[in-house]
Amino acid sequence: MGHITAWLEHYGYIVLFLSLMLELIAFGIPTEVLMSYAGFLVYQGKLGWLPSILVSGLGSVTGITISYWIGFKLGTPFFHKYGHKLHMGPERIEKTSKWFGKYGNKLLIVAYFIPGIRHITGYFSGITKLPFPAFALYAYIGAFLWTATFITLGKVLGPKWEQFHSSMNKYLIIGGIIAAVILSCVYLYKRFKPNLYEKSSTILNRSVETFHSWGRVRFLLVFASLAFLGLFSLMLGLIQDMLAHEFTDFDTVTLFIVHTLFDESWSPLMNRFALLGTYWVFTPLLACTCIWIMFKGKDRLLELSFLFFVVIGGEAWDEGLRMLFHRSGPMPSHAHVPYTFPSEHTLITLIVCGFTAFLLVRHHARTWVRFIATLMVLAVAFLVGVSRIYFEIQYPSDVAAGYVFGGVWVTLNIVLLEIFRLLRHHARSEEVHR
Repeated sequence: MGHITAWLEHYGYIVLFLSLMLELIAFGIPTEVLMSYAGFLVYQGKLGWLPSILVSGLGSVTGITISYWIGFKLGTPFFHKYGHKLHMGPERIEKTSKWFGKYGNKLLIVAYFIPGIRHITGYFSGITKLPFPAFALYAYIGAFLWTATFITLGKVLGPKWEQFHSSMNKYLIIGGIIAAVILSCVYLYKRFKPNLYEKSSTILNRSVETFHSWGRVRFLLVFASLAFLGLFSLMLGLIQDMLAHEFTDFDTVTLFIVHTLFDESWSPLMNRFALLGTYWVFTPLLACTCIWIMFKGKDRLLELSFLFFVVIGGEAWDEGLRMLFHRSGPMPSHAHVPYTFPSEHTLITLIVCGFTAFLLVRHHARTWVRFIATLMVLAVAFLVGVSRIYFEIQYPSDVAAGYVFGGVWVTLNIVLLEIFRLLRHHARSEEVHR
């Protein structure tokens, strides 16, 4: 790696282009480190930020396009015979073919962030005869997103690059895997939605309205259950890391990045962002949700009961967790519970905004409305968390834990609500047909 970084300092963009191209043809080059170092050179003024991204992106595009056409022209028999020389033996071909068959071409966007996957996605796109326009659309977007992320990361870290780049690479890989899982769930829903509707109609074949709603509910239950299990597993990992005092690097890197991106001029805005995580915002939101349920809800009493249970139970969940872990924040606090793990503000924000958004769009048929509602919840939760880190009221790991613990509570109650709703509908239908 030392030789490559030395070449990068001397030959700059040529090394970036060739390295990214060769890695996407399946050569083992540590390009994440290379791109991060290029970002460090951008920080020093030796390279340009935009030219580095363009050259790296073009190198990636060239490499993955070459691998696509190799796979397209030579096909499976060639790789079964000679693939081991390119780290693509029969077993890997079979596994990756199944992966492509399951999750579809949209995962090309995030595949770059997953080591061992990005090197072979071009070949398998060609082997499986994925139409080139579809391949190019997703693969090229992913290439520029990937290169921009790591080069910008190196630029932001600046003199701290050597100290923190390995930790940041790890977090980005985890983020890429999480994104891949989310996209997989969305893809599977779209692919198997007709089957969901068909199975739903055999269970409850009463009317067209029931037919469609049960299809959505079945998917909703599966998706919420998977999200709960994933978040619960992540929660256990966070607890283990907290008890082992393994958050130091994460906290240091995140705090450094936040203060690099947001200087003192952001202070007035950060004060406003902090208000988003208070009951000055939650109270009118809860009131609007109650009114919406009364006018539009299909199970008014059930939804209102769950809304109050989720909010009150969320407060108890938050207080109990902070009392259990006894972790004091970076600043002295005179609060009733002075501990900050998990963050009270991000946890309650995600619970209140997440569950109210779910109730507001639960019966809305338009996908774009649900997408915007989800995006708004994530944006509000993010801004609240950033404000806490900016003012150093809580550790970044406290904020992250608040998201995870809050997500566990929200998804659990969504699952319970839909199960109760299904049981009530089933009981009513049984009474009608007696």
